[in-house]
Amino acid sequence: MEIFRPFGFDKPLFAITIILLVIGSIMVFSSSAVLASQQHNDSLYFFIHQLIGAALGRVTLFFIVTIRKPFCQSGTVVYALLVLSLSLLAACFVMPSVARVNRWVGLFGLRFQPSELAKISLVLFLAHYLERKKDRLDEWRVLLFPVGIMGLMTLLIVKEPDYGTALLLFISGGLMLYLGGVKFRYLAVLGAMAVVVFAVFLFSARYRVDRITSFMSPEKDIMGKGFQPYQSKLAVGSGGLVGVSLGESRQKLYFLPYAHTDFIYAILGEEFGLLGTVTILLLFVSFLWRGLVIGARAPTPAGQLAAVGLTLIICIQALLNITIVLGMGPAKGVPLPLISFGRSSLICTLAAIGIILNISQRKRSTGKNS
Repeated sequence: MEIFRPFGFDKPLFAITIILLVIGSIMVFSSSAVLASQQHNDSLYFFIHQLIGAALGRVTLFFIVTIRKPFCQSGTVVYALLVLSLSLLAACFVMPSVARVNRWVGLFGLRFQPSELAKISLVLFLAHYLERKKDRLDEWRVLLFPVGIMGLMTLLIVKEPDYGTALLLFISGGLMLYLGGVKFRYLAVLGAMAVVVFAVFLFSARYRVDRITSFMSPEKDIMGKGFQPYQSKLAVGSGGLVGVSLGESRQKLYFLPYAHTDFIYAILGEEFGLLGTVTILLLFVSFLWRGLVIGARAPTPAGQLAAVGLTLIICIQALLNITIVLGMGPAKGVPLPLISFGRSSLICTLAAIGIILNISQRKRSTGKNS
């Protein structure tokens, strides 16, 4: 039994989310105004679309927060969301390609990236399944279904192609299996198989190999393969302690590709310096802390796994993005949650946070007043 406390959600996590949203909106405008003027004759183009995504995301968050029933533990909801995600991922391949990739589904002029929804559906599915089968997780037959779902999702996403998101999804799913009680020897076998599969896809695409070589030796081809990581580190380094001030970045002026998406953290570092980058890092560390606390206090094992899983997938994505920007890892095309431009990512991230906050409103019933 559990008690639902309306609007008793975790206030620190909500405050962190709003702060990151505000910073993200400011940085999207700062990093995209020149590009928007050139491509769309409107310096506010990307900023307005980010605000629309943020508004839709906030509506989704508040709607989820108000749901009294523990919907994320309902098999009907969990499996419906899983089927929807897999169907949309498959539909990407019959949609017209955008920039030679199939990552979006389009309807009435609107585009949505199903891989963002897949992150939520996989976490909720694993949380639900692992709770139901918690007494049989030492049987490898029981693990075939969740591992198969993880593999199918990963394969669909990596074929879009979106190698970074596929890797993020698989790592997060593996962590959930471990937290859910799956024995390490099974995870070791799964990990070994995954290494082989990801290696095959890595070396099957020349541009991915180029990203690895440019990461290992960026100075050998600064004007070619190493241009993007070099410009990113240059932007962060030129910011110094307090930055060159908002809007004064030079690297966003056609030097650093994807300045408003994958490399927005570099522009933030240039304009706000070490103070700005450390602040964002601390906000995500605080986000991780509150999410883990909510998970620890959740009244059911499924709620615990869902809260922790959604928290981890957001924070791991943030860590991947930051390491790439700082030149500590090869480029993977992973946006910074709540900061980078992208409506699909923003809406789904806020929906995930809404689920975490919904779980934070629930506590175990002592039976005295229930």
